[in-house]
Parts: sequence; structure tokens; C-alpha cells
Amino acid sequence: MRRRRSSERAMAGAMPPPAVEMSLDGLRKALAKRTKAELVDALMEIAEDDRRIVRQLESRFELHVPSKELVAATRQAIVDATDFDERDANYNFSYDYAAYETVKRNFGRLIQEGHLRAAMELSLLLMSDGSYQVEMSDEGLMSEDVEKCLKIVLKALKKCDLPPKDIVQWCDAMIKKDRVGFICDDELRALKRRFGASAST
Repeated sequence: MRRRRSSERAMAGAMPPPAVEMSLDGLRKALAKRTKAELVDALMEIAEDDRRIVRQLESRFELHVPSKELVAATRQAIVDATDFDERDANYNFSYDYAAYETVKRNFGRLIQEGHLRAAMELSLLLMSDGSYQVEMSDEGLMSEDVEKCLKIVLKALKKCDLPPKDIVQWCDAMIKKDRVGFICDDELRALKRRFGASAST
């Protein structure tokens, strides 16, 4: 699912023309005649060509990526979420909102399964590429999506037992990678102050 500018969303909410309704009705009837195996094969073929379809299916059927594949899957979701056509710079271009939801969900899983450091490392990639996407967008509509993902990690860091100096260094790296200077800036600086005092003692 891709998030679109407001005018596009308004148009999408309108009643579909009769031709579209007839087409969907015909498709439903045609699919109803197929076997379960045929439908699964067709769906898999479509999913192989579009990762967005895969994410929608994972969300719809509450599927979970195996733990050993979670880091790679999250990295790919970040790449997809922050992707945009640079020819659309300075416009409110569409972006893969579902991919951001996947990143947020996977950050939570990584932390729950004891991989906070992996989530921290992936957060650096998200901050770098996500803030660049915000910078290139006219209104930076995706900044809230980036922050929602990062706040999952920030919340976990507040009550973790990692060495304070590691957290301070991570905060510095995150602030440095923020190309727009405001993504979770207050939270990062507060976290740095909190653990900076411990690191200096």
C-alpha cells in the first residue's frame, strides 16, 4: 500500500465507475471457478514480482518472518519504505506506507527476541535514508512514519542494560545521520543526556 497526496486519496474514496465494478465482479466469478492450488500458484506468482504484495499478505494473514531472516527482512523493508523516484523531488510523492509498518513491527520483534543492538544498527539506516526521503519530499509527509519506527527502539533503550557509552555513541550517530535535523531530535538528545551522565561517572 502506498500513501498518496490528499487529492489522490479523495479520488480513491469516490465510488468506482460501473466498468470497474463489472470487471471486479467478473474476476470474482472467474476466481471462484479455480481450484485452491491454482489460486495459491497465481498469488505466489504475483507476490514474487512485488514485495508490497508479500507484505500485505503477511499482515493480512498474520504471518511472521523466521527469526534468522528478520534482520535481512527488516533491512529490505527499510529500503522499500524509503525508496522514491528522485525525479519527483520537491513533490508530495507516493511512498510505501506498508513497508514502514513492517519496519515498525519488525523492530518490535527484534527487541522482544533480544536483538536490540541489531535494531539500533538498522535504525541508523532508517534515519539516514528516511530523513533523506523527508528532505526530498515537499511536505515531508513520511516523517511521522519514520519517527513511529524509531520510537520503538528509543523506548527500549530507556530501560535496557547496555553500556551507557554505547547508547551515547548511538545517539550521536543518529543525530549526525538526520539530514533534516528534527526527526526524534528531542528524544535522542534527552536519551543522550540521561545516559551521558552515567557514562562519565
